[in-house]
Amino acid sequence: MPTWKSRGLRGSTLEDFINQTNETYREHGLALIQKIPTPITPVNIDQATRHITLAYFDQKSTVDYIGVVQGIPVCFDAKECNTLTFPLQNIHQHQMDFMEAFEKQEGIAFFLIYFSTMEKYYYLSFEEAKAFWERGKSGGRKSFRTDELNPEFFFDFQPNLPVPYLDMIQKDLDHR
Repeated sequence: MPTWKSRGLRGSTLEDFINQTNETYREHGLALIQKIPTPITPVNIDQATRHITLAYFDQKSTVDYIGVVQGIPVCFDAKECNTLTFPLQNIHQHQMDFMEAFEKQEGIAFFLIYFSTMEKYYYLSFEEAKAFWERGKSGGRKSFRTDELNPEFFFDFQPNLPVPYLDMIQKDLDHR
């Protein structure tokens, strides 16, 4: 996996890999997952190129991806972390609220975290995220370390299927 030196590019390749994976899943009839665009309002548009040069976010986005896997509603957010400790400030209250409501509707909500120092992905179920979130809100540590995570939910980049997360959804279902 490449590393990024610019904060502006962080996550962009991760998103590309997830989009490639989602397209492969769609082509094979395994899942239909869509990237949710962040709603913006353009402020300045370069008339010559018709490119937006300045904009602001209309509202807080909820999750990065939403769709269905074999009849099961799924939503998730993708995060990247360049240390072995993930700061909970990278997860927002409105995301937790949305994911909780999504799970109450019998959907599956989770985070896909890429730990670049380990070159590993982690499938963080909503329930696991909620436990860390509650710990932070009640005065505990406002982060979690990779050694606190369930080793079964780490997985690797695959050349033909860069972010193969469907197996992790199945493991999540098996643990419920």
